[in-house]
Amino acid sequence: MTKAGSKGGNLRDKLDGNELDLSLSDLNEVPVKELAALPKATIPDLSCNKLTTLPSDFCGLTHLVKLDLSKNKLQQLPADFGRLVNLQHLDLLNNRLITLPVSFAQLKNLKWLDLKDNLLDPVLAKVAGDCLDEKQCKQCANKVLQHRKAVQADQERERQRRLEVEREAEKKREAKQRAKEAQERELRKREKAEEKERRRKEYDALKAAKREQEKKPKKEANQAPKSKSGSRPCKPPPRKHTRSWAVLKLLLLLLLLFGVAGGLVACRVTELQQQPLCTSVNTIYDNAVQGLRRHEILQWVLQTDSQQ
Repeated sequence: MTKAGSKGGNLRDKLDGNELDLSLSDLNEVPVKELAALPKATIPDLSCNKLTTLPSDFCGLTHLVKLDLSKNKLQQLPADFGRLVNLQHLDLLNNRLITLPVSFAQLKNLKWLDLKDNLLDPVLAKVAGDCLDEKQCKQCANKVLQHRKAVQADQERERQRRLEVEREAEKKREAKQRAKEAQERELRKREKAEEKERRRKEYDALKAAKREQEKKPKKEANQAPKSKSGSRPCKPPPRKHTRSWAVLKLLLLLLLLFGVAGGLVACRVTELQQQPLCTSVNTIYDNAVQGLRRHEILQWVLQTDSQQ
């Protein structure tokens, strides 16, 4: 048998006022749904069964006032057992509990507690003490509640300390990340400024080179008028063999004159005057002589010579 009702019939048949007797029912599981459907059953007796655990939804039975779980095989209670805030009487005699959940401290209405014959750790066993009479059981409830509250406070402080450590670590990570991002921004800004400066220098260099190219023709154009306007002209480069060159030109001129004169004589005196070339030469010569004779100054010179 695993649930009440399989053997003992409907749970309502076992309800006597507020008391519900499920003891000695060979239960392996607690009939949570059936108990939840009986809000009047505030005092269930689940003793002397085979319960090893309590399901988490058992803690939703907040209407429970007195609970007997003695003489089972419970090894632990649910972590949110403290949700049973109306619980005043709790019998856990003769189970296999080692410790109690921290939420046990929330059972602020608990007035009676029996933890005898469990496998409690020495500290908790010392705090609980005996529960041989009503007074001791009340003292057990009070001491255990205070102890679990202290444990809860210690755990809360430890949790807060861990949270603070995590927050500090997170702040450090964020600060480190911000510093890294700021460094990267500064690096990008510096690289951008360097790139801008490099482009500016290249631009200035190109403009300077362009200005130099534009100045060269202007300088050459400005130097020529200066030599004509009275400024000191540049001295011509010295010529070598000037006298020899002048003599050579004179000789060439004389040769040319002799050649022309010889050709003219040949065309007017010799038999060559009948040739077409000489005919043209003689015509040119006659026209030149006639033109010179018509010139007034030349006529005056010729008249003067003839008179003399």
